[in-house]
Amino acid sequence: MFKAVLLEKSDAGFQASLRSVDEAGLPPGDVLIQVEHSTLNYKDALAITNKSPVVRQWPMVAGIDGAGVVLESSHPAWKPGDRVVHNGWGVGETRWGCLGERARLLGDGLVALPTAFSTEQAMAIGTAGYTAMLCVLALERHGLAPGDGDVLVTGATGGVGSVAVALLSRLGHRVTAATGKASEADYLRALGAAEVIDRAELAAPGKPLQKERWRAVVDAVGSHTLVNALAQTRYGGVVAACGLAQGFDLPGTVMPFILRGVTLAGVDSVMAPIGARREAWARLATDLDPARLAAITEVVPLDQTIAKAQGLMQGKVRGRIVVKI
Repeated sequence: MFKAVLLEKSDAGFQASLRSVDEAGLPPGDVLIQVEHSTLNYKDALAITNKSPVVRQWPMVAGIDGAGVVLESSHPAWKPGDRVVHNGWGVGETRWGCLGERARLLGDGLVALPTAFSTEQAMAIGTAGYTAMLCVLALERHGLAPGDGDVLVTGATGGVGSVAVALLSRLGHRVTAATGKASEADYLRALGAAEVIDRAELAAPGKPLQKERWRAVVDAVGSHTLVNALAQTRYGGVVAACGLAQGFDLPGTVMPFILRGVTLAGVDSVMAPIGARREAWARLATDLDPARLAAITEVVPLDQTIAKAQGLMQGKVRGRIVVKI
């Protein structure tokens, strides 16, 4: 038996609880790990609060991210004692996840934990930070270089946004952070933001083409915010879209694409190929300032996970929540 955050759904309704579950219920897989740390992403909070149909099979152990030590392995790449990190691949959605003391995973989806990070630091990064790095890589593939012009980060106090601000500023970019939390301006400037703007400037319907402001954008918000960011992106600029905090709609026009040559680059972290994952984690190990990572991280025990998920959905959480297993 091991402790885990278990999500259950039946005719009686939905329940999320911390309880002991039988290890025999773990899904098939070729690597068993002892989870040392997990984390709370937006998707985890949606699942734990049942605010969106994230979970596809019941019952489900929550947690799309985990970092820990291999206990057993029949996979040729991994042996007991190896330290690994896991992100996505449907874990916490279609197969039991990592908000528990044990997880059985597929070895092909694991990444060796970079020596630069502890398991706590790896989960301070988590899917949110790994997604932010994928966004930065997408911007660089489309030619972004330091000194090219301002880079906008939307949803800047969230997990993706906080890490994106820290990464981009350390890489030499001038970052503008958009947030609805005016009280967090000092927090964002400490991460490296040169300017902080109110998200209200982007959240309402706007003109199809607007004043050119951004060389590049990292957007975790979607909907009107993404449309306005596209409308304000400079000629030849690029926007990396990775989230839908405002909504999954895209109520815009093709004008930024065909009149300004703007590129909209979709970024997926869940099913990203293993090569992209390894590249992202390698870059995080060199490009993310550990001091800035610590500034955006709160560590909580497993028994506070459900309450923290509710707080995240209520907008009461900034940065990253690490769960100590």
